[in-house]
Amino acid sequence: MAAIIEPGQVVWGLQLPVQSQSTNFVQPWEASAGPAELATIAQAADRAGAYYVAVCDHVAVPRPADEAMSTVWYDTVATLGWLAARTERVHLLSHVYVLAYRHPLAVAKAFMTLDHLSAGRAILGAGAGHLRSEFDLLEVDFAGRGGAVESAIGPIRAAFAEEYPTVGGPGAEVGVGMAPRPARPGGPPIWIGGSSRAAIRRAALLGDGWLPQGPPKMGTSAAIELIRSLRAEAGLPEAFDLGVTAGPVYVGDPGFDVEPYCRTGSPDEIAAGLRKFPPKGINQLQLGFRGRDAAEVADQLERFGAEVAPLLQG
Repeated sequence: MAAIIEPGQVVWGLQLPVQSQSTNFVQPWEASAGPAELATIAQAADRAGAYYVAVCDHVAVPRPADEAMSTVWYDTVATLGWLAARTERVHLLSHVYVLAYRHPLAVAKAFMTLDHLSAGRAILGAGAGHLRSEFDLLEVDFAGRGGAVESAIGPIRAAFAEEYPTVGGPGAEVGVGMAPRPARPGGPPIWIGGSSRAAIRRAALLGDGWLPQGPPKMGTSAAIELIRSLRAEAGLPEAFDLGVTAGPVYVGDPGFDVEPYCRTGSPDEIAAGLRKFPPKGINQLQLGFRGRDAAEVADQLERFGAEVAPLLQG
């Protein structure tokens, strides 16, 4: 278990548009977008210095949940693998992969392979999931989803660490071989998602980082203090990658309607609003980028990387 963000560094990333189109966050232009627009934005993020691009995870959205969530949810690993071939530096994050839907070794195989093919750029963002009707459809125990995350992390880490991990099931007594091996020593880092108290506890004790799903009820500062205290009590390293959902941004004057909470204005104004996070110990900002089409979103990414991101360091 190890943090991967360098001490003192503040990084930023984004959940990609197009690949998931919930009415909670989809922009109008995404309805007619596809692979070309997705690649345009991922490549702009790569050029702009984003630390990661993220892809969500839903297998199938039952009615009536589709009315709010839509049915557009690209397959997580297939999409990240496709993006790996179109980018060079940016990390490839699942945000978040529902562990209860898969055998732990199937998860390990997918992310080991992604890491191998991308020269060590995979990050396994893992979580418990939330859509009960999807669990029912897949015949997976909804009430036991948190326990499923906790029981899966050990076998996944074992497979990341060695070619013949000793895990449960037939053949475990002689070891089960798993290759190709990940490019990153020890395998992809595991960032645990969720903002409930149970999810925060899992992140602290089982993860290399925390991916909040919105502000926790206890408040972000209290959640961070809980993570620190749990890790100290367990004798775990103090270094830990702490994220925050920092909201949408637009560098400059949008000239079109954006959310009231979208950060707009000059690079200095946007950076000033984001500087409140690092003093809390947060070193990873997840942002949204607004635009009227993929080209404008790509331009916003590059402007943020060039004009705002440098103002967040130190």
